[in-house]
Amino acid sequence: MHNNQLRKIVVTALFAAIIFIGISVFQIPIPALIGRPFVHFGNALTALAIMFLGFGYGTLAGAIGLGLFDVTHGYASTAYLTILEVVIVAVVVTLVFRLFRRDDTKKWHIVIVAFVAGLTKIFTSFGNSLIEGVAYQGMQWHAAVVGAIASEPATIVNSITTFVLVMILYYPLKKILNRSGLL
Repeated sequence: MHNNQLRKIVVTALFAAIIFIGISVFQIPIPALIGRPFVHFGNALTALAIMFLGFGYGTLAGAIGLGLFDVTHGYASTAYLTILEVVIVAVVVTLVFRLFRRDDTKKWHIVIVAFVAGLTKIFTSFGNSLIEGVAYQGMQWHAAVVGAIASEPATIVNSITTFVLVMILYYPLKKILNRSGLL
């Protein structure tokens, strides 16, 4: 195994652990008609993992961190939806970051990637709520759509949190990872 590959595996495991802690320790519940949403740092940390590690390892870190949280905190039946959300966010974040040639010397690139990560989460959470409403709560399609729309304020708060945290944490985290030789 090459040193660079081992480093990526170590950083992936580190991000997975930080994502798990970021969603486990900091939670502010938000009322919603479908699901039990709460504000947390997991989505922002997942977006950062994707930005630093790329699609494959970043997706793996997010899927492990958020998926493990779901499995250990009463959301096991819908953990696959969380993992699907991670994959979709990873695809979009990776594409946008690649569009900028991963050039983070222009701060507005990071702002756009952070915005897109938050915006994507709004759409994936809406889809998640629809599936939960129909498949797990037995709602009719139209009732699930209304419930998903009514649950969007929680998602919007989480998306704004993701946007802000990615912007705030990207450069300090990059400096830490560079200094420690992990990036």
